[in-house]
Amino acid sequence: MQEDFLHYIWKFKKFDFGKAKTVDGSRIVITNTGIHNFNSGPDFFNALIRIGEQAWAGNVEIHLRSSHWYSHRHEEDPNYENVILHVVWDHDIEIYRRDNSVIPTLELRDLVSQETLQNYRNLLLAPNAKWINCEYDFPGFKEFELNNWLERLYLEKLQKKSDAIKELHRVTGDNWEAVLFQLLARNFGSNVNAGPFLSLAQSLDFKIIQKCGDSPTKLEALFFGQAGFLDNRAEDGYFSFLKEEYNFLKRKFNLDNTFIERPKYFRLRPDNFPTIRLSQFASLYGSRNHLFSSVIKANTRAELLDIFRTETSAFWKTHYNFGKPHTPRSKKLTEGFIDLIIINTVIPIKFSWLEVSGNEDNSVLLKLITEVRAEKNSVIDKYNLLRPGTAITALQSQALLHLKKEYCDKNYCLKCQLGAGLLKGNT
Repeated sequence: MQEDFLHYIWKFKKFDFGKAKTVDGSRIVITNTGIHNFNSGPDFFNALIRIGEQAWAGNVEIHLRSSHWYSHRHEEDPNYENVILHVVWDHDIEIYRRDNSVIPTLELRDLVSQETLQNYRNLLLAPNAKWINCEYDFPGFKEFELNNWLERLYLEKLQKKSDAIKELHRVTGDNWEAVLFQLLARNFGSNVNAGPFLSLAQSLDFKIIQKCGDSPTKLEALFFGQAGFLDNRAEDGYFSFLKEEYNFLKRKFNLDNTFIERPKYFRLRPDNFPTIRLSQFASLYGSRNHLFSSVIKANTRAELLDIFRTETSAFWKTHYNFGKPHTPRSKKLTEGFIDLIIINTVIPIKFSWLEVSGNEDNSVLLKLITEVRAEKNSVIDKYNLLRPGTAITALQSQALLHLKKEYCDKNYCLKCQLGAGLLKGNT
């Protein structure tokens, strides 16, 4: 038995509330169960309840056992003085307020149907080796309910990202261009080099990027130098050129790369080498001024593909590393990589910008994310195996990743719209 289950039982009146009485026999009439509180303090605020002949307005606290009131030390907390009803599964002790008045208690154990209990046991308590608790039920969820929940999950995930982006916006002095620069740097690093690339971006005042933005070569020297690629010697004319340029910029802007995390090559395909990504990143910022403004104005995938369709400088068309030439070939950002930029950087920063601007209309963003194909990874493959066609768009795949991490893996079925539906006995 979990306390979250009792929250669900109370919130949705999934018990025989017609027979509800306090443990001393007074009839309880529930007008409003209250507002569910997910922060500190009583579990439900502003409930409306009649106990016997007395109407009450106040808070409700829920525990597995009455004695948990004392083990949680609520008697010492003034936030619990306005509790009008203590709802428990098992009443094992009388509970008193600080003025020694008894707090009315409702015991639920004999009021919950066996069907509801069995659904709860099947979902959360039965021992199994299932990938997710509702694995056998997942194919049967109604299409509308599933898609509605996935859209809510996607917006929930965006909100979580937005909180971090708004803090970065504050730290950078409300400079959205600087925020985008750092987010894009992390994105260009992908999984392996996200940290090193972000470390590099954070080591540079964005004003330096603006001053060097007239020359992709200067930016390439700046990025390669800060990343530590120019620290050693190499028998290569372009290496010497970049190093000389970086040394000049280092003196001019008083730069230091001592504490920057060094990029890695581990298990990367050549086109994902940090040298290639940094050159593409330099080309992007060397070819566009006011990139943030361009991103904000772009509302379709096609427009964003045009913005981010960039390639390396000429040297890197024949190299993956200094001193090791190969047959010339173009190294542009692929549409798949740009899709990841749209998913992980563009839409989150547009969402945050709308919030800061006081605009709560996310319809354009939701349309944009559905233009992007779903990512491919083991989690999405598994959901599609359970229910073919579950993840077609990036909205669905992003929502499913959030569902798995924040709900399924944590056994938060009672907070999940799909899990709650199973407890009601319908799908």
